[in-house]
Amino acid sequence: SIEPQFYNELCARVGLAEDPEFDGQMNAAQWPQLKDKLAAIFRQKTRDEWDAMLEHTDVCYAPVLSMAEAQAHPHMRAREAFVDVGGDPQPAPAPRYSQTGTARPAPAPDSGADTMAILADLGMNEREIAQLREDGTIA
Repeated sequence: SIEPQFYNELCARVGLAEDPEFDGQMNAAQWPQLKDKLAAIFRQKTRDEWDAMLEHTDVCYAPVLSMAEAQAHPHMRAREAFVDVGGDPQPAPAPRYSQTGTARPAPAPDSGADTMAILADLGMNEREIAQLREDGTIA
Protein backbone atom coordinates (compact mmCIF):
# COMPACT_ATOMS: atom_id res chain seq x y z
CA SER A 1 0.00 0.00 0.00
CA ILE A 2 1.40 3.36 -0.99
CA GLU A 3 -1.08 5.67 0.69
CA PRO A 4 -0.70 5.78 4.49
CA GLN A 5 -4.37 5.15 5.29
CA PHE A 6 -4.36 1.90 3.29
CA TYR A 7 -1.00 0.84 4.73
CA ASN A 8 -2.26 1.50 8.26
CA GLU A 9 -5.40 -0.51 7.56
CA LEU A 10 -3.29 -3.44 6.34
CA CYS A 11 -1.08 -3.29 9.43
CA ALA A 12 -4.13 -3.21 11.70
CA ARG A 13 -5.84 -6.13 9.93
CA VAL A 14 -2.77 -8.39 10.10
CA GLY A 15 -1.86 -7.49 13.68
CA LEU A 16 1.09 -5.21 13.02
CA ALA A 17 -0.37 -1.84 14.02
CA GLU A 18 1.80 -1.73 17.16
CA ASP A 19 4.94 -3.19 15.55
CA PRO A 20 7.58 -0.41 15.42
CA GLU A 21 9.27 -2.06 12.42
CA PHE A 22 6.22 -1.12 10.36
CA ASP A 23 6.35 2.57 11.28
CA GLY A 24 8.79 3.29 8.44
CA GLN A 25 6.49 2.63 5.52
CA MET A 26 8.53 4.70 3.07
CA ASN A 27 11.94 3.45 4.22
CA ALA A 28 12.93 1.29 1.23
CA ALA A 29 15.88 -0.15 3.15
CA GLN A 30 13.38 -1.87 5.47
CA TRP A 31 11.18 -3.31 2.74
CA PRO A 32 12.94 -6.69 2.39
CA GLN A 33 12.54 -7.50 6.10
CA LEU A 34 8.97 -6.18 6.15
CA LYS A 35 8.18 -8.30 3.11
CA ASP A 36 9.60 -11.39 4.84
CA LYS A 37 7.55 -10.70 7.97
CA LEU A 38 4.37 -10.17 5.96
CA ALA A 39 5.01 -13.34 3.94
CA ALA A 40 5.31 -15.34 7.17
CA ILE A 41 2.03 -13.87 8.40
CA PHE A 42 0.23 -14.56 5.11
CA ARG A 43 1.35 -18.20 5.21
CA GLN A 44 -0.59 -18.67 8.46
CA LYS A 45 -4.00 -18.61 6.76
CA THR A 46 -5.49 -19.87 3.54
CA ARG A 47 -6.31 -17.55 0.70
CA ASP A 48 -10.00 -17.93 1.46
CA GLU A 49 -9.45 -17.05 5.14
CA TRP A 50 -7.56 -13.89 4.12
CA ASP A 51 -10.25 -13.07 1.60
CA ALA A 52 -12.96 -13.31 4.27
CA MET A 53 -10.88 -11.16 6.62
CA LEU A 54 -9.90 -8.45 4.12
CA GLU A 55 -12.95 -8.30 1.86
CA HIS A 56 -14.97 -5.08 2.23
CA THR A 57 -12.10 -3.26 3.98
CA ASP A 58 -9.85 -0.49 2.74
CA VAL A 59 -6.88 -2.85 2.45
CA CYS A 60 -5.61 -2.81 -1.14
CA TYR A 61 -5.65 -6.49 -1.98
CA ALA A 62 -7.26 -9.07 -4.21
CA PRO A 63 -7.11 -12.86 -4.02
CA VAL A 64 -5.03 -14.65 -6.64
CA LEU A 65 -7.49 -16.76 -8.62
CA SER A 66 -6.91 -19.83 -10.72
CA MET A 67 -7.89 -19.53 -14.38
CA ALA A 68 -11.09 -21.50 -13.67
CA GLU A 69 -11.93 -19.29 -10.68
CA ALA A 70 -11.28 -16.14 -12.68
CA GLN A 71 -13.60 -17.30 -15.48
CA ALA A 72 -16.36 -18.10 -12.97
CA HIS A 73 -15.96 -14.88 -10.95
CA PRO A 74 -19.13 -12.76 -11.15
CA HIS A 75 -17.23 -9.58 -12.02
CA MET A 76 -15.33 -11.28 -14.86
CA ARG A 77 -18.54 -12.81 -16.19
CA ALA A 78 -20.34 -9.45 -16.09
CA ARG A 79 -17.43 -7.81 -17.94
CA GLU A 80 -17.23 -10.69 -20.48
CA ALA A 81 -13.53 -10.86 -19.64
CA PHE A 82 -13.02 -14.26 -21.29
CA VAL A 83 -13.79 -15.50 -24.80
CA ASP A 84 -13.75 -18.94 -26.36
CA VAL A 85 -11.01 -19.33 -28.97
CA GLY A 86 -11.08 -22.66 -30.73
CA GLY A 87 -12.54 -24.37 -27.67
CA ASP A 88 -10.06 -22.78 -25.26
CA PRO A 89 -11.01 -19.95 -22.91
CA GLN A 90 -8.76 -16.91 -23.34
CA PRO A 91 -8.71 -13.45 -21.78
CA ALA A 92 -10.76 -11.12 -23.97
CA PRO A 93 -8.88 -8.42 -25.86
CA ALA A 94 -8.62 -5.15 -23.97
CA PRO A 95 -9.58 -2.42 -23.88
CA ARG A 96 -13.21 -2.87 -24.86
CA TYR A 97 -15.46 0.13 -25.45
CA SER A 98 -19.24 0.16 -25.60
CA GLN A 99 -19.33 1.85 -29.03
CA THR A 100 -16.39 0.05 -30.63
CA GLY A 101 -16.24 -3.59 -31.60
CA THR A 102 -13.19 -5.68 -30.78
CA ALA A 103 -11.86 -8.36 -33.09
CA ARG A 104 -12.03 -11.82 -31.58
CA PRO A 105 -8.66 -13.58 -31.43
CA ALA A 106 -8.24 -16.52 -33.79
CA PRO A 107 -6.89 -19.90 -32.74
CA ALA A 108 -3.16 -20.37 -33.22
CA PRO A 109 -2.26 -22.00 -36.56
CA ASP A 110 -1.02 -25.57 -36.58
CA SER A 111 2.70 -25.94 -36.06
CA GLY A 112 4.47 -25.30 -39.36
CA ALA A 113 1.37 -23.98 -41.13
CA ASP A 114 3.08 -20.70 -42.02
CA THR A 115 6.60 -22.02 -42.65
CA MET A 116 6.54 -21.64 -46.43
CA ALA A 117 5.16 -18.09 -46.35
CA ILE A 118 7.65 -17.02 -43.69
CA LEU A 119 10.62 -18.46 -45.56
CA ALA A 120 9.44 -16.78 -48.77
CA ASP A 121 9.04 -13.49 -46.88
CA LEU A 122 12.63 -13.91 -45.71
CA GLY A 123 13.69 -14.02 -49.36
CA MET A 124 14.24 -17.76 -49.79
CA ASN A 125 13.43 -19.19 -53.21
CA GLU A 126 11.73 -22.51 -53.94
CA ARG A 127 15.06 -24.30 -54.47
CA GLU A 128 16.39 -23.16 -51.07
CA ILE A 129 13.17 -24.14 -49.33
CA ALA A 130 13.23 -27.54 -51.05
CA GLN A 131 16.80 -28.03 -49.78
CA LEU A 132 15.70 -27.28 -46.21
CA ARG A 133 12.94 -29.85 -46.56
CA GLU A 134 15.37 -32.41 -48.04
CA ASP A 135 17.84 -31.80 -45.18
CA GLY A 136 15.05 -32.36 -42.64
CA THR A 137 15.35 -28.81 -41.32
CA ILE A 138 11.64 -28.25 -42.02
CA ALA A 139 8.81 -30.72 -42.44
